[in-house]
Amino acid sequence: MTAVLLMAMGGPDSLENVEPFLKDVRGGRPTPPELVEEIRARYRATGGKSPAVGITQELAKKLEARLNQDGRGRYRVYMGLRHWHPFIKETYAELLHEQPKRVIGFCMAPQQSSLSTGAYQKKVEEARSSLQSTCPVSYVGSWNRHPQLVAAIVENIRQGLLKFPADVRGRVPVLFTAHSLPERIVQMGDPYPQEVRGTVEAVTALLGSQPTRFAYQSQGRSGEAWLGPTVESALEDLHREGRRHVLVAPIGFLCDHVETLFDIDIELKQLAETKGMQLERIPMLNASPALVETLVSVIDAHEAALTD
Repeated sequence: MTAVLLMAMGGPDSLENVEPFLKDVRGGRPTPPELVEEIRARYRATGGKSPAVGITQELAKKLEARLNQDGRGRYRVYMGLRHWHPFIKETYAELLHEQPKRVIGFCMAPQQSSLSTGAYQKKVEEARSSLQSTCPVSYVGSWNRHPQLVAAIVENIRQGLLKFPADVRGRVPVLFTAHSLPERIVQMGDPYPQEVRGTVEAVTALLGSQPTRFAYQSQGRSGEAWLGPTVESALEDLHREGRRHVLVAPIGFLCDHVETLFDIDIELKQLAETKGMQLERIPMLNASPALVETLVSVIDAHEAALTD
């Protein structure tokens, strides 16, 4: 049996757990009370918890069923989270009980970065060390330009454009977004900016004459500089150019969570409304058949590379 470990950031499962979640994100450092309350208010406004955990669990179940549809039961798919339960170490200990032949680590982020996908791999290696595991582990690399991923995003953009009046759809700018990271990654030679650009370029190539832009969203509160331009400045630029419609396509994310449900659907939408602009967002892939089939294809390619 091969164990597939789907890894995601995770999120609080209740308003009470916002503070301990943030403490883990901040490496054990306490969070200022006013920031805790601000983040708690964001979760309160978007359902009281992060939907990302449930979505990833659903994705894991669907992926396992799809991988085993030949009836041979060669795969088990597990979910491990970086900052909340089930933590990666907890899940790794659980999957070892099944005595897999090997483990495939699969980050739910198509674009590679030492601060995101690299950090997930570090968590796995820490778990292996503490559990003294000798089970072979391999990691799925970048899949930022995978044809099925790109096609699925393009289809969701087509669906998103239907939210606008028919006579303007062809001229509605698509504003691609990805989560910002500290600017220091550029000096580190981190691939993230190029990885994100690769996804944008692959999607744009299939959109024909549709106008497009790119910006980073959800910059952190640390004192250091973060990658830009920001979505707020991009929105201002579009408004200044006379644009009154914009479709946001968060290509740096696979599923709904607070960065889409609050940062875009509430905060950015309200900013657009103050400028007299209609702002909409594309559906996320979540646990859709399109994403399941993409993951199957990525795993097949990964396994083929291992046997070469």
